[in-house]
Amino acid sequence: MFIIDAHLDLAMNAMEWNRDYRTPIDVIRAREQGMTDKPDRGNGVVCFPELRKGNIGLVVATQIARYVAPDNTLPGWHSPEQAWAQTQAQLAWYKAMEEAGELVQITDRAGLDKHLAWWNDGTPNEQKPIGYIVSLEGADSLVTVRHLERAHAYGLRAVGPGHYGPGRYAQGTNATGGIGNAGRALLAEMERLNIILDATHLCDDSFWEAMDHFHGHVWASHNNCRALVDHNRQFSDEQLRELIGRGAVIGGVMDTWMMVPEWIRNVSTPLSMDCGLEKLIDHMDHICQLAGNADHIAIGSDLDGAFGREQSPYDIETIADLQKLPALFAKRGYSQADIEKILHGNWLRFLRNAWK
Repeated sequence: MFIIDAHLDLAMNAMEWNRDYRTPIDVIRAREQGMTDKPDRGNGVVCFPELRKGNIGLVVATQIARYVAPDNTLPGWHSPEQAWAQTQAQLAWYKAMEEAGELVQITDRAGLDKHLAWWNDGTPNEQKPIGYIVSLEGADSLVTVRHLERAHAYGLRAVGPGHYGPGRYAQGTNATGGIGNAGRALLAEMERLNIILDATHLCDDSFWEAMDHFHGHVWASHNNCRALVDHNRQFSDEQLRELIGRGAVIGGVMDTWMMVPEWIRNVSTPLSMDCGLEKLIDHMDHICQLAGNADHIAIGSDLDGAFGREQSPYDIETIADLQKLPALFAKRGYSQADIEKILHGNWLRFLRNAWK
């Protein structure tokens, strides 16, 4: 089945993890053996061959670079200008992959429909470029609100104003507080440019202030349910109902600490916590019960999002294993029509509506 994954940090992995995503996954893993600078070395699950193998022909791919103030202990850049430069390096990699025939950028409905027709024309996909939509995860790198128009011109189509901790335009995971005047100005410019608001990572205060001030299209690219895993990174049922009411789609995220409660970093393992893809379906089914339908769930895996097999569902060896999901949903009683919505249809409906 054709799959859309609405959250992959492709350029971050290329530029900061130094992974050549054109090569087979076993080659990437072998080159990282013995490396200790990142916790997931040798455990990556994403590369272009595996995306094609899994019939994952369209992804939302990120730019990401956090600004950190002197009192912020999170990793990041010491000025917004440095963060902007990092996102531009990531953009340069995406463009280089386009030139190499690995990727094709999707920015509008015509391009979306053309890519879908080509990808699903019945011919082998081994050599076809994977479609990608650029999203900015955390808006710190926008030196000024005016930089957003520049980013839109190069293809940026979604923005998550916050990430982890305090941000320049919104407060993210583990932080508190609203978006303030800077965040409101950013949202107004996003609305003017028809840029999608990604509500993922917004802390509760910033989430509700953003909902009060943004009237454009909203999605949550990679988010699970607080009712099942009680952490502020997850959405409460009240937040989920707000998103459902706005026609949002919520992408299920496959970082195991967000899938099962009581995960202990560097101690728990997917097998010890019995964390397979069934646990993800628990979260997605919870949203379906709130909505009364399957129109608001989809995939936003976040695989290789600074974690690998050590913190992915135990039945994910590579991202191609997303093809296990249709059978698991069918086992839960989901119809073929609903499964198609979850794997690609809901994201396509959302994008066609946003870009009509």
